[in-house]
Amino acid sequence: MTRPLDGITVVSLEHAIAAPFCTRQLADLGARVIKVERPGAGDFARSYDNRVKGQASHFVWTNRSKESLTLDLKQAPALEVLTRLLGQADVLVQNLAPGAAARMGLSFASLNGVHPKLIVCDISGYGDDGPYRDKKAYDLLIQSEAGFLSVTGTPEAPSKAGVSVADIAAGMYACTSILSALLLRGKTGQGSHIDVSMLEALAEWMSYPMYYAHAGAPPPPRTAATHASIYPYGPFQAGDGGTVMLGLQNEREWKVFCTGVLNDAAIATDPRFDSNARRNENRDALKALILDVFGTLSTEQVVARLDQAQIANARMNDMAGLWSHPQLKARQRWQSVGSPAGDIPALLPPGRSNAFDYRMDPVPAVGQHSEAILRELGHSDAQISALRAVHAI
Repeated sequence: MTRPLDGITVVSLEHAIAAPFCTRQLADLGARVIKVERPGAGDFARSYDNRVKGQASHFVWTNRSKESLTLDLKQAPALEVLTRLLGQADVLVQNLAPGAAARMGLSFASLNGVHPKLIVCDISGYGDDGPYRDKKAYDLLIQSEAGFLSVTGTPEAPSKAGVSVADIAAGMYACTSILSALLLRGKTGQGSHIDVSMLEALAEWMSYPMYYAHAGAPPPPRTAATHASIYPYGPFQAGDGGTVMLGLQNEREWKVFCTGVLNDAAIATDPRFDSNARRNENRDALKALILDVFGTLSTEQVVARLDQAQIANARMNDMAGLWSHPQLKARQRWQSVGSPAGDIPALLPPGRSNAFDYRMDPVPAVGQHSEAILRELGHSDAQISALRAVHAI
């Protein structure tokens, strides 16, 4: 089947998570993604851990379906290879250290005159200008700057997200911005510059707590896994030690919950609990009533009551539970992809389409495609050997 980005070539000077996550999604949609890595070690995310057959968990997640080209861009011959490659590319993505790409002549301003159709996407911590422009940025630091830590955790201690939310947010916005730039180029014939800031990406995701604290109002408190302003909404323990998450959104559901789950209709009209505001004010008393009922039931029995009453709920899964989740299995969301260490399982991208199949090709070894790409650019065996001799590739 024809994929949406078949025929599109993306060159990426990428490391860590934000840019690789962006370009992997472009590869999923059919783009040819040429990942430029340092000779030898490659992307430093390759060595974050060794949990997947000796390979890094972050790396295998964000780098399937790509070609790896090693170039030492501090050397003129390697930079010349990149320049020639960009002449055949549609998109350049980079998340190098602040100012590094510009110093190599790879800014949009430098490239646009030579490659007017090229789309250039810069991903950085704070953006191309402003007082924070030159600050280094890592995911945890952006979670802090964006106020994420101030609303996440317990009243006693802030907590970072268990995944790289700032990197993921930036990668998502970079991907959607590139897709829109390709659509725009189809109308105008011109490339464009995209400047994605991790801070701005996560700040967008923080809009609810920002508006909640509008005009100096108190911000939402840190409430662990419960909701700051809706109750009951969060984790409750069953009698067998399992944890069930449940959420009530309106008064109709509250009455059904009391009647069909707690088996006590009188609780619904108790003046301590007869509105969400009062339930929130008296959450300790209500929690005790709920746990009294749930404590007599197994996790399965609690879930069955909630399902029967059509109250939204979920089990608190761990990673083993997610690997074996029956819904993912039933919807055939798992495939196998190759890697330097052999086949590994991989989730299909979200968004099942009846028009095409996602590209699910192997995770590349460092420099696996260097010689093939150089030959494609017209390099002879002797020229490739010369580049290798000086460690330019």
